[in-house]
Order: sequence, then C-alpha cells, then structure tokens
Amino acid sequence: MTSPAYVNSTTSNGITTIEFFHPASNSLPGAILAQLAEAVTTAGQDAATAVIILRSGGDKAFCAGASFDELVAINDTATGQVFFNGFAQVINAMRTCGKIVIARVQGKAVGGGVGLVSAADYAIATSNASVKLSELAVGIGPFVVGPAVEKKIGTAAFSQLAIDATEWRSAAWAEQHGMYAAIFDHIDSVDAEVSRLAARLAGSSPEAMRELKNIFWEGTQHWDNLLTERAAISGRLVLSDFTRNAIAAFKTKK
Repeated sequence: MTSPAYVNSTTSNGITTIEFFHPASNSLPGAILAQLAEAVTTAGQDAATAVIILRSGGDKAFCAGASFDELVAINDTATGQVFFNGFAQVINAMRTCGKIVIARVQGKAVGGGVGLVSAADYAIATSNASVKLSELAVGIGPFVVGPAVEKKIGTAAFSQLAIDATEWRSAAWAEQHGMYAAIFDHIDSVDAEVSRLAARLAGSSPEAMRELKNIFWEGTQHWDNLLTERAAISGRLVLSDFTRNAIAAFKTKK
C-alpha cells in the first residue's frame, strides 16, 4: 500500500522540524506546496521556534520537483500560474519567515527541490545528493526557483544547471558552489551535524539571528512580485505541445 503524502511540523527545544513526503520521490503537488508555505510561515510566527529544519521523508530522493501528474492536468494559463506560484509561496515564506532555515538533504534534488535547498539559509547533505535543474528539458525553464538558485550559487553556476538540463551535478559540485555547506557520506553524520547546528542556533539570540536573516536576503524585497511574474511564464509554457510531449515521454519511460 502506498503511503499518503503529508507535511508534518514538530517543535522541541526551540527547533521546529518541518517534514514533507510524497510517494512519487517526494515530488511537489500544489497541496503539498501550500502546506509547506503555511508550515514555514507558522513556524516563523511562533515565539517558541528559534530555528527551522526542513527535511523530506524516506531515505531516497530529497525532492523530485514539480508533480508531473499535476503538470499534465493543467489546461489553461491561470491554472498553470497558480500551480507554479505554489513554489513562489514556499520560497518567499522561507525568505521572509525571520528564522534561520536548515535543509537536511538525504538524496537527489531536482527542479523545485533544488529551489527549496537554495532557499534554505544552510544546507547539509549526503554525498549522493546530486542536483539537477531539469526544467528546460521539458520546455519550461527554472523561472520561479531561478532567483533563489542564482542568489545561492551565482549566475555562472546557475547558468550551467539551467542550460545543461539533463545532467546531474554531484553533491561535491553543489558544495563547491555553496549550495551545500557540508556533505557527509552517511545520513547519520548528516543528522548529527544538523542536530548540532540547530541546537546551537536554538540557544542563540533570536534578535541577532533575525537581523542576520534580513542581511542574507537583502535586496530580495521585490521577490513577491518577481516570482509571481515568473510563475506566469511557466504557467504559459507548460501548455505548449513541446512540454506536453516531453512530459508524456518521460512518464512513459518511468
């Protein structure tokens, strides 16, 4: 029996852990995106939360990105924009929540998953947590997640990921370019490092961390509008014959 998708939040000792799961390699349908954005926003407003850990369930992929089942069901530009705006809402929630967000990455990240990792303030991953921005290969492009990825790793590295859309980049590559702060061979070591850092931050000054967060994201105040505009581009392109055929071909290979 397939396990149901979920987003769960738990808070202990100043640390709120937000875990999402979807049986299709932790892909992100609209409902999960909405719940993620709400969970991050709620944690940001919670005085009992000093730091947020973002993780996904299971022991394989961290996140496969957009749900292909929902992509092929989009029939008009308005629906397309609403779907892609779900990614915008999660990224903007992580950006504006006022709390340091640590991403715990146990496996590969694709598309929107790379956006989630990049929107975190600090990411710790396993050495098999490769990354890929596959959007161009299906006729879309990483328009919504692009600003977060580019801010994290720079324009040159972002361009490499966006243009060479069928190739994986290793966790070592992601660490070299600043997407991952550290990588470890075993998930137990990742969890130990995440716990160590989160505990230390939970005992730090909330005001100082909030001011640091503001500095980290300085110059992104326009992202509320920018990411919505980018979602409209993706919402239009997802209706193209190229994209529909590419997604259908991909689903046939699975």
